[in-house]
Amino acid sequence: MSSNGAWDEVKDRVRQAADIVQVVGEHVRLKKAGTGFTGLCPFHGEKTSSFSVNPQRQFFHCFGCHESGDVFSFMMKYHHMTFPDALKELARRYQIDLPERNLTDAEQERMRQREQLYRVNQEAARIFHTTLVSSGQAEAARKYLQERGVPQEAVAKYQLGYTPSPESAGWQFLISRLQKKNFPVSVIEQAGLAVEKGPGRYYDRFRDRVLFPIYDMSGREVAFGGRILGQGKPKYMNSPESMVFSKGNLLFGLYQHRQAIRSSRCAIVVEGNFDLLLLAVHGIDNVVAPLGTALTQEHIKALRRYCDEVVLLFDGDSAGLRAARRSIPFFLSEKLEGRVALLPAGHDPDTLVREKGVAAVQDLIEGAAPLAEFVFSALKDEHGLTLSGKNRIIAELAELMEQAADADQRELMAAHFSEQLGVSPDRFLVEQRAFEHVEHMPAHQWAPEPEQGLEMPSDADWIPPDFSPEGEEGWDAYPSSASEGGLRSPISLYELPKKQRQLLDFVLLYPEFLSELLAGGLKESLGQSPIMGLVDAMEQLGSAGNFTPEHLLSVVASGSERQYIADLLSKDGEGHLDDESEEQGRVLCDELLIYLKRMQQQREGVDLQKRIVEAEQAGNYSLVSELQRKKMLALQGKTRNGNRT
Repeated sequence: MSSNGAWDEVKDRVRQAADIVQVVGEHVRLKKAGTGFTGLCPFHGEKTSSFSVNPQRQFFHCFGCHESGDVFSFMMKYHHMTFPDALKELARRYQIDLPERNLTDAEQERMRQREQLYRVNQEAARIFHTTLVSSGQAEAARKYLQERGVPQEAVAKYQLGYTPSPESAGWQFLISRLQKKNFPVSVIEQAGLAVEKGPGRYYDRFRDRVLFPIYDMSGREVAFGGRILGQGKPKYMNSPESMVFSKGNLLFGLYQHRQAIRSSRCAIVVEGNFDLLLLAVHGIDNVVAPLGTALTQEHIKALRRYCDEVVLLFDGDSAGLRAARRSIPFFLSEKLEGRVALLPAGHDPDTLVREKGVAAVQDLIEGAAPLAEFVFSALKDEHGLTLSGKNRIIAELAELMEQAADADQRELMAAHFSEQLGVSPDRFLVEQRAFEHVEHMPAHQWAPEPEQGLEMPSDADWIPPDFSPEGEEGWDAYPSSASEGGLRSPISLYELPKKQRQLLDFVLLYPEFLSELLAGGLKESLGQSPIMGLVDAMEQLGSAGNFTPEHLLSVVASGSERQYIADLLSKDGEGHLDDESEEQGRVLCDELLIYLKRMQQQREGVDLQKRIVEAEQAGNYSLVSELQRKKMLALQGKTRNGNRT
């Protein structure tokens, strides 16, 4: 058998051995639905499950962000892996040997380097742990951990380690042991375990430190965090970033605590490794810690895959306040609930547990304030409620609110905080420039482009949470190309923005909901979208009682439309979508109906703003005042409707 044939065979073996429900279920909370499973999509923010896994066909599909594929696709997307890395990881997990194959030189080198870093970190972790539990040089480290309340069970569970001081073990304690295992010093340095002092001269990075192995989400050691025992500095030190380690993407404890976080649907973020360790020892094990950095958006994205809310357990000093404020945009953009609990002065989680017991920490967590409310309260304390103080509060909150995932979220926050400040909600919206592109747009730009329908402003790109990945193109932003005659050439359905493809896929796969969507304003929202012709054909077939995707193929003779429908049906036949439950279809349809209503409100808002601009240019200020009043009433009506929904 050729090497390529052997490689194809092992890919099939890995695919057959890997249970996609098990693999996905390690990262997504799946719920049985018919013969399949559903859950919240790990690839975009949503509150209603649009992500499904088909165990019979070993496929996943998301109606929201349109991601789909097999177990390899999931590993590549979720862990940011290449295909060779995903295949290798799954083969390792299911104990399948990989044959040699003709990789490119770049692939071979990349895989070799990554594997070397994984192996050297794994061996370093073993050396560190063995030293801590059995070496006479680690007596002070063991005593230190005992005094801090860390039992031997925790030492074993977290594979804590120790590296001796240079005075007792020399400057190459780790380097010499790794070299005996045939690791080149260049690899040891690349892993961040050694520092080059001069040409050919290296010393251990970690010395006289209690060490915490840091794992990626595949459970492989990628770095270390160390706490010094003596008086040296820095007190805490992490490995530098490497090919396998990025501080902004990983959280300490997430790998070990992912099940506890998934079960509780809540993650607690503390500032240090020992804070995490002592809380976990006392039974609070849904806890993580950043690795010497502030929280990043990638951290929040990672947590959103496992939980519905995050509690920030921070010091009550100014640094803690700043950290909470900086994190707001990430929570807003990821649609994840954030709360803040401030520790009493002079305490961290470790000292609070040891001095006042675990109940004191649990009370703090249970009483944590919503993140936005916490920052609002801090701003009131900082600026006061004078006229100038309110202006500063509005300006700072509005800047944060710009990061909200959609216009409705911004408007709800504006309505809430404006009531507490005694100002109009519109005051917030103007300040945060949510409609800046509308307020300052020249009047001639309000005219719709010929043959394109009305070009909506960016806020009109709202899509239900279960249908829209962050940063997706606008509804009407279809690509175009010019023919020799200067006219737009036909547009392939494959080139449409995802939002239009998502809607088309839904109607094709759930034809029973077409009439509801038509009644809800589907055609009015499409304008001159290239899928209008298909929608018209669906409507005609539906009126005759014959609308199914197969019937639609019979009236679409050729072209990209037919190919697109055929491809979708082919996917469905392979099991991408065929186990979606009727209940899920109902939920998704309801979300689309809400979206269509919002689109109508946006069109009305655009028309109203156009009239305001025209009245201002004509100097008709009484009309401007009347139209502004209508605009405010419309905004208030949207807010009330948002609260009801």
